[in-house]
Amino acid sequence: MDDAIAITLYDYYRSSASYRVRIALNLKGLDAGKAYKQCPISLIDNEQNSRDYTKVNPNGLVPSVKTDHGILSQSLAIIEYLDETYPNIPLLPNDPWQKAQCRSFALLIACDIHPLNNLRVLNYLNSDLGVNQNEKMVWYFHWLERGFQALEAMLSRSPSFEQAFCFGNHATLADICLIPQIYNAKRFDFDMTKYPNLSLVEQHCQQIDAFKHAHPDQQ
Repeated sequence: MDDAIAITLYDYYRSSASYRVRIALNLKGLDAGKAYKQCPISLIDNEQNSRDYTKVNPNGLVPSVKTDHGILSQSLAIIEYLDETYPNIPLLPNDPWQKAQCRSFALLIACDIHPLNNLRVLNYLNSDLGVNQNEKMVWYFHWLERGFQALEAMLSRSPSFEQAFCFGNHATLADICLIPQIYNAKRFDFDMTKYPNLSLVEQHCQQIDAFKHAHPDQQ
């Protein structure tokens, strides 16, 4: 679609929510610099709270996208917008039950794990509550472990799990959310050996160009 060139993605390379959107764009065949413009927002330099960026996203978070229709935030809302606008490669299963399971898996990551462990929360623990580095990591690992245990169990009981993708035989919203969360976990030396199903999905997805090109190291 010709109007894809009108998309601007505001993101930070290590933001897992931004990473999700980059994967989705790649899976849709929308290339940075061709189909959309990338506008980096440095969380380290606090650019997300700048006057210019809070005009884009008053919540001061990434990612955001600007389209001909306006500005949209929240990674899952952005991904579902892309999925409906560019339906050539669906990011959700067709079967209603599998679609609901896929959303449940993705929302566990996006709503239960990520909000407790994102940079804004970790910085608040340090700067405002006086939590030291060791205590902060206890917090981080606690919520990550609880979430990953649930995700591992969901895959174990899913009849559609074939040890390549979370649900079905192609990448979906579930994989898009899982891979960035595992990336963040590994950054902090989280032990993934207890989660063989999650690790199998990661190993498979990281062989796919859409995932490889979205990786923070490739930005």
